[in-house]
Amino acid sequence: MEARSGSGRWRKRHARTRSRSAGNRRSRRCTRPRWTSPSVSQPALRLQHTAVPRPSRPRPAAAGLLRIWNWKSAALSALVRATLFLAANATAGWRAAWGAFGAELAFRACTSGFYGRATQAFAVARPVWTASAAALVVVPVVSHALEFAVHYLRGTPALGRSIGLSVGFTVVSTLFHLFAMRRGALLVGASAAPIADDLRRMPRLIAEFLVSPFR
Repeated sequence: MEARSGSGRWRKRHARTRSRSAGNRRSRRCTRPRWTSPSVSQPALRLQHTAVPRPSRPRPAAAGLLRIWNWKSAALSALVRATLFLAANATAGWRAAWGAFGAELAFRACTSGFYGRATQAFAVARPVWTASAAALVVVPVVSHALEFAVHYLRGTPALGRSIGLSVGFTVVSTLFHLFAMRRGALLVGASAAPIADDLRRMPRLIAEFLVSPFR
């Protein structure tokens, strides 16, 4: 009996020792540091709010038309040329004269703005003499060819005299417009002055233009 009891106690003690050693191994296994590959530090990604451009609204056709239409030249040229046609056709009767006046006024009101804008472009071109020669050739040839066609089709009586006066006025008017535009007058666009300021400067500009060939 004593041998059995002794062997039983030994088995219990041995089993307790084995369980304690197994627990220690598990604890060491749990607490053993694990080797991990060094992580490569990557820069933090920042969310950048990029502004998405809004689709541009189509500009009205009138806005684009006004950018290439010199309304100052259109108004002045239409009034002066229509008056010349009125005077040139006065001998054919007042009805014919006023008919020519109305046709020239309408034609020049529609086209002189574009020719004025072309003259404004020549005013800032270099060299000056080349730009002036181009303005005196290109603009008159185009404008007077159309002018002749309009008045020929409508039957203006004194057609030759009317076109001759208009061509003479074109030469003087183009030179004066180049002179004035190079001094900041009769311009349209971002650098344009109000029409009241241009008219206020007209007497002085005309006087300087008349004496400029003698300087």
